Amino acid sequence: MAEPVRLQGVDIARLLDAERLREWIQLQRWYASKARSVSSIEIVESVVLEEDPPLVLSLVQTRFATGTHELYQLPLALRAATEEEREEPDRIGRVDGWDLYDALANPAQALVLLRRICGTEEIDTPDGCFSFHCTSEFVPAADDAETRPMGVEQSNSSIVVDNRLVLKAFRKLEPGVNPELEMLRFLTLHSFPHIAPLQGWYAYDGHALAATLGVVQTFLPGAVGGWELALEQIPADPEGFLERLAALGQVTAEMHNVLASDSGDPAFAPEEPSTEALSLLTATVDEDIERIFVRLPDDERVAPIAGRGQDVRERLAARAQLGSGGRSIRTHGDYHLGQTLSTPGGWVIIDFEGEPARPLPERRQKRSPLRDVASMLRSFAYATSAVEILRGQRPPEDFEERARTRFLERYLQTIDPSLLPAGEAAIASMLSVFELEKAIYELRYELNNRPDWVAIPVAGIVRLLEEA
Repeated sequence: MAEPVRLQGVDIARLLDAERLREWIQLQRWYASKARSVSSIEIVESVVLEEDPPLVLSLVQTRFATGTHELYQLPLALRAATEEEREEPDRIGRVDGWDLYDALANPAQALVLLRRICGTEEIDTPDGCFSFHCTSEFVPAADDAETRPMGVEQSNSSIVVDNRLVLKAFRKLEPGVNPELEMLRFLTLHSFPHIAPLQGWYAYDGHALAATLGVVQTFLPGAVGGWELALEQIPADPEGFLERLAALGQVTAEMHNVLASDSGDPAFAPEEPSTEALSLLTATVDEDIERIFVRLPDDERVAPIAGRGQDVRERLAARAQLGSGGRSIRTHGDYHLGQTLSTPGGWVIIDFEGEPARPLPERRQKRSPLRDVASMLRSFAYATSAVEILRGQRPPEDFEERARTRFLERYLQTIDPSLLPAGEAAIASMLSVFELEKAIYELRYELNNRPDWVAIPVAGIVRLLEEA
């Protein structure tokens, strides 16, 4: 248990009603284990960042009946309690004339964190150390800088400051360097221009845990999200958007080339792929196919693949045998149009932390760059269908196929050939394996969450069954 932290003479832990905190944290979008109830909760580490306005940076541990636990970052703000006892969603506790809030619910509190990051200081506690770092390009924000939240997020909290910086605070913490920080530092060091530059970060290093708490990047005010751009341009200017997707293929290959460029860095040095890794992947997908196809609903939307589970498994096995070779490198790990920005200077790639639901060591694993490519190709299928589902407009009949072709042509022209399997057939086979992995994941998700979208992964699976 952390030492008591006092702010303006108040023991912070006393302000936290454990039952109220437990209920509150389970309602947050960034709480990762929504299917599990928290059995107990405690502050395991805290540090005072500022007395006025009062702000405490806390690490909160949730425990479950199974004996497992999770750690979350919870910046806490202290305010004098008002006379009115109205319900406020960001208020966590009230004791001794004080209210305790989630600090990041008030975007202005981000300025306190930015000041610490600008100071590149370390704050020791009885159990560890909170450290704050900035790059040489970091320009601090004024005390009265404008702040606002950056949309709705699932797993993090991001705040835009002065329309030129964005602070991303990681809520669920895992031991180790977050891939977002690791990848941004590497790509910056190797002069990859298609990112929002890293400006700073903060972290914790203690007896039981070392973890990245958050990063600061340049905010790009003129940028348009790749997904939003797709929904707008596929029906309005399909040829223009196809040109943009060709450029995205080139930028993607350039990113992979840079990520494979430093054999002296153990975290990024390219490696020979192991046959065990591909076998494990295909075995996992094979198990998913067996589980999902057994319980397919009696629905016309899944009729094209009903009863074809064995066909899919046989096609997967055949493709896996053909698609070996290339190199394993660090990849984006969660690559789709929503992870891109279109700017006046070209494409920018964002959100390098990988799939948040996967454990951090898995997100740092080296993989074939074709896994990123397959994920982006599946994104084209979603964007093409979403034009009709969300906008009520008909996309060009062959748009998805043309998008795939334009992206792949430019990607294959640019990528270092040594990173891919040798020969077009082997590349196509490996790509099919990764696309099938993604489509099976999508099928499971849509069956459970968005039945109206099920036809999209079904069409992807049918494509892979019909390919020569």
